[in-house]
Amino acid sequence: MDEDFDLPAAEEMNEEMDLGDDNPSLEVGEEKEIGKQGLKKKLVKKGEGWETAENGDEVEVHYTGTLLDGTQFDSSRDRGTPFKFKLGQGQVIKGWDLGIKTMKKGENAIFTIPAELAYGESGSPPTIPPNATLQFDVELLSWSSVKDICKDGGLFKKIVKEGEKWENPKDADEVYVKYEARLEDGTVVSKSDGVEFTVSEGYFCPALAKAVKTMKKGEKVLLTAKPQYGFAEKGRPAAGDEGGVPPNAALHIDLELVSWKTVTEVTTDKKVLKKILKEGEGYERPNEGAVVRVKLTGKLGDGTVFVKKGQEEGDELFEFKTDEEQVVDGLDRAVLTMKKGEVALVTVAPQYAFGSSESKQEVAVVPPNSSVYYEVELVSFDKDKESWDMNNAEKIEAAGKKKEEGNVLFKAGKYERASKRYEKAAKFVEYDSSFSEEEKKQSKALKVTCNLNNAACKLKLKDYKQAEKLCTKVLDLESRNVKALYRRAQAYIQLADLDLAELDIKKALEIDPDNRDIKLEYRALKEKVKENNKKEAKFYGNMFARMSKLEQLDSNKTTPGAAQQGAEPMSVDSAA
Repeated sequence: MDEDFDLPAAEEMNEEMDLGDDNPSLEVGEEKEIGKQGLKKKLVKKGEGWETAENGDEVEVHYTGTLLDGTQFDSSRDRGTPFKFKLGQGQVIKGWDLGIKTMKKGENAIFTIPAELAYGESGSPPTIPPNATLQFDVELLSWSSVKDICKDGGLFKKIVKEGEKWENPKDADEVYVKYEARLEDGTVVSKSDGVEFTVSEGYFCPALAKAVKTMKKGEKVLLTAKPQYGFAEKGRPAAGDEGGVPPNAALHIDLELVSWKTVTEVTTDKKVLKKILKEGEGYERPNEGAVVRVKLTGKLGDGTVFVKKGQEEGDELFEFKTDEEQVVDGLDRAVLTMKKGEVALVTVAPQYAFGSSESKQEVAVVPPNSSVYYEVELVSFDKDKESWDMNNAEKIEAAGKKKEEGNVLFKAGKYERASKRYEKAAKFVEYDSSFSEEEKKQSKALKVTCNLNNAACKLKLKDYKQAEKLCTKVLDLESRNVKALYRRAQAYIQLADLDLAELDIKKALEIDPDNRDIKLEYRALKEKVKENNKKEAKFYGNMFARMSKLEQLDSNKTTPGAAQQGAEPMSVDSAA
């Protein structure tokens, strides 16, 4: 077997696989090799934090360089001026580029650098002889991070002042910035001591929007923007106090991200938006069924106030229960995303507000098809009890209550809200391993009923895949449940899985042969199968006809003289 494996020697393996430690963890006084090219690092003083500089960053160091015999040939410390250079750009010897990448801010280390990573065979006369191994005592004072934001060399960001926390603005957020834009000769072309804009809409030039998405609150940067992130070949004419930008001009921009307001898409269709005006506390949010207490002002697009609650001193806070239609749907959904103490502006499109009808409110009338705007502060809330806070009897009782609420909503045609009730009810009793035998019977009955009713909701909502899954859950518990077979068959028909639908209907009829609804569904299925068969027959008939025609054309092309003689392909073949 050994003959089947051609394993290289240890030296060869190390050349193929870089097994050296490129960023060794060292204790003070300890020395280790970096990589596999003979570069060594000895730690003199530990640095701060965990971050290290990256290629492209501008680093500032103090250093002293000596030969192995201790002869000093250079020292920034003696000059009293730190040395600055860009890391990984070939501005210094390779040993520096490799070694300083491993250092933290404030760290002091001694690097032993072989000639191959220093000045090589030539040396650097008269101070450094040929093939000299060098030692550098280096202290990393600081670095300015330089990032190629768009990864195309068109927009670079140099961090002048670090920001706070870790979050960055997103496209929908509104940012507040200060900036000054200059041409390469230093001419100021635009400046603002404070301007607010939506990130996706941008401001002044594309560079600002691209950059703020990478910045933290309070961060200050210097941007270097090539023309494609400025004003490209068109440039920009001077206007008012702002200078002109020539065609194909690069820009240097000092930019500070002062703050931003987070904008959340509460609904996937972007019809309900929440802009945070003041951050809330902690991480908890209300759940469905929670009792919330808020300060609330509702306005129309023209600024007309139509409702105001809890805003004046001495006013009672407005209290409502979420997911109970006590407020418009958009406000209800937005409050579920808020934290205690949060203040937000909620924009609600008509379909999540008062719809196409006029609505008389506390202070003014809301016209039909109006978007509305709520400024809301979530003062406090009491969460609805979750299943993990309940004992077994309470879980069964809560599930029964949610099921009944679902039934009421289903009868009222509110299928989406009914579905949520059934889903929550089933979750209360989903895990019943600790239940008594009697409790397990009750929980099973609830799971069957709630999942069946939820499947009926999903059919109404045309979510056939979920309807099929819910019916399958029921059939896992009761394999002969006729309603589950019937509803799953309905889902399969809509999903065009006619064979599976027929299997379920036949099984349902075996169990309940006199069920009128199932018989009608079976009749409808047979018609659908017949219709499909006709379509398939027509499709394949057309396909075969086209194939035959193509074959005939091919035959005409490949038979010399056939077209001119008017001969049939068959007679030509016979003659041949």
